[in-house]
Amino acid sequence: MTQQIRWTTSDLELLPESSNRYEIIDGELYVTRAPNWRHQTAISNATAELREWSIASRLGIAIPMPGIIFSDADNVIPDLIWISHDRLALTEDEAGHFTAAPELIIEVLSFGKENEKRDRETKLKLYSTRGTQEYWILNWKLQQVEVYRREQAVLQLFATLNASDTLVSPLLPGFSCLVSRFFL
Repeated sequence: MTQQIRWTTSDLELLPESSNRYEIIDGELYVTRAPNWRHQTAISNATAELREWSIASRLGIAIPMPGIIFSDADNVIPDLIWISHDRLALTEDEAGHFTAAPELIIEVLSFGKENEKRDRETKLKLYSTRGTQEYWILNWKLQQVEVYRREQAVLQLFATLNASDTLVSPLLPGFSCLVSRFFL
């Protein structure tokens, strides 16, 4: 019987510099190659929409690809987060990484079944157990957004929105965005 390797945050320092993204979830190492331009465009567009609303509302900030170190065995780099100013003050470590969940995490589906499974199952479970209030999964291929909201202490699928639908959120008062704007 072989013993499974459990990766830790300190192990990441031993990996070679590359354009790959390294994440650890429940002690398992996930390596993702640099995403394609449609993936990056969706992140840029979602960042722009949330940034504009955040400046107007003064309630928080949108941050693309931040490091979140929940524990030594859970170290991730979501595509985008939105965090309130109140929560921001409580969750940043000395190196500028977050140590607790922001209110909103957004992942853009990466190409491949393994990557989709990680975003839809593994990360959903992690973000749910760590207290994220909303989780949006952007699917650039279908031009859809899956919206998960916290209900009874877990993230549950609330809606799947198509390009012609408008995304609103009780977490972001006054925020409104046509889904197609994420995929222009």
